[in-house]
Formats: sequence, structure tokens, C-alpha cells
Amino acid sequence: MSAVNTARLSGASESPLVVRAGAWHGRNVSTAITNGIRVNVTTVYVPSQSMPSARRYVFAYTIRISNEGTETTQLRTRHWIITDGNGKVEEVRGPGVIGQQPILRPGEHFEYTSGCVLETPRGSMRGTYQMFPTSGGPSFDAEIAPFTLAMPHSLN
Repeated sequence: MSAVNTARLSGASESPLVVRAGAWHGRNVSTAITNGIRVNVTTVYVPSQSMPSARRYVFAYTIRISNEGTETTQLRTRHWIITDGNGKVEEVRGPGVIGQQPILRPGEHFEYTSGCVLETPRGSMRGTYQMFPTSGGPSFDAEIAPFTLAMPHSLN
């Protein structure tokens, strides 16, 4: 199980995940709001990069982080908890997302796509983004609600 550490900003041309039209279907699977920061997640299974016979299942997820609050905040770090279908857990921590630490003013959003490779056809992810108000107020962890990664028609 491993997370793909690089990804594309929505609309950018460079991405390690080559996702072909018609090969996958996305759906909104997770929403959380913490201190005015809304985190929506959409996931897709990427069959063109998966190889079930080699226990390689590739998933892409798109995250939209929206500032619905009244303070400008900056995303500084991420913390992911990734669990595969066998219960194997991996934690990933690091600065920012896709090499950026976006600043979100009230009413703004930031969207990016990244990916995760599992050894099982099903798994889940959850986590937090550490947010810092630019006013100097206390930092807080914006929740990323749990979401499922699943190959279509797979059972646990």
C-alpha cells in the first residue's frame, strides 16, 4: 500500500495518474466542516493503472477545500490514515498538498487530485489538514471525513 505523493492541480497538465475518459466513475463520498473549512472528497478506481493479478489497485481522489468561514487560513500540513481491506494501516504526514501550502480567503477554494495504491480491492482513507489562520490565531485540524476506496463490484 502506498500513497502517490505527486499529483496534479485541477486543470494542470502534469499528473502521474493517467485517467482515461469513460474508464472510471467518480462520486462524492465524504464531506466534513471544521471551523468553516469544508473538505469534500470524490474518488475513482483507475483500472488502466491497476493490476489485480499483482495485487495492485489504483485509486484517484479529488479534494476540494473551501473556506466558508470568516478568516483567511493557510493549509500547512497533511496527515492521512490509509487502511486496506486486510486492516493494514499506513500513516502519511507531510507539508502541504501536491507541493503547495494554499492560502484560502473567505469564499475561496482549492482543489487537487492525488492517488493511492492498495494491495486490496477495497480500503479507506481519513485524515486532517493543519490550518493556520493568517491573523495569528490558533491553528486547528480540519477533518477529512473517512471515505471508501473500492474497485467496482468488489466485496470485503
